[in-house]
Amino acid sequence: MPNPNPNALDFLLTRRSRPAKTLQAPAPDRAQLRPLLQAAARTPDHGKLEPWRFIVIEKPAMARLAEIAQRRGEALGLDADQIAKGRSQFDQGHLAVAVIESPKPSEKIPALEQTYSAGAVCLALLNAALSAGWGANWLSGWPSHDRAFMREAFALADHERIAGLIHIATETSTPPDRPRPDLDAITSWMPE
Repeated sequence: MPNPNPNALDFLLTRRSRPAKTLQAPAPDRAQLRPLLQAAARTPDHGKLEPWRFIVIEKPAMARLAEIAQRRGEALGLDADQIAKGRSQFDQGHLAVAVIESPKPSEKIPALEQTYSAGAVCLALLNAALSAGWGANWLSGWPSHDRAFMREAFALADHERIAGLIHIATETSTPPDRPRPDLDAITSWMPE
């Protein structure tokens, strides 16, 4: 017989990311963040490769990242709105965790499975933060996909990339739920 955990299932059925722009101080301190990172690191990881790592972005680093995003946007010839959107998560951020996909050479574990594991870490960290009572949001945006930004902001190696930026702080308001997928439309059953 299964040993149900109805509280955990209820959380998963009702979880809702908090828009990053609605998050305010305080953010978790290092002691409060460690168990969230520990929970995220328990993600499925075929081959135990740990093809991901964390970079914690504390408030003082946010201004530097916003300036890098500004410079990169200008160098890429992006319009002012795109640049503003790219830097806004850093301008407004209080604390974020950059989940870095860092694939490991493996004859047995395809690179794509390592990418999936990095994405799972992002969701696990997001859910850990929400379940601990923090507001949290998983963001990316064009800076996260710009190789020069990755290099200058986080000193990423050429084989690494940003899987997600998980912003964590205090929520100021609970957003309304959004439409969810029609389960019947996306589910098929194979009885035989």
